[in-house]
Amino acid sequence: MCVGLSAKVIGMKEGMALVDASGAKREVSAELLDDLEPGDYVMVHAGIAIAKIESDDESETEELLDLL
Repeated sequence: MCVGLSAKVIGMKEGMALVDASGAKREVSAELLDDLEPGDYVMVHAGIAIAKIESDDESETEELLDLL
């Protein structure tokens, strides 16, 4: 099974994005996505931002994780 996590971009530097995923901050590759900016939400898989998502999607994901 493949698992991706939603995360908020909090910084950008040389093709890398610093993201916050439920309080855990880490750097991920942003090479696959154009025009990422701080404040955007992304889906992260295996250390790579693979898709931009809407903030509504992030809220729904957090609600589901809280049920676990």
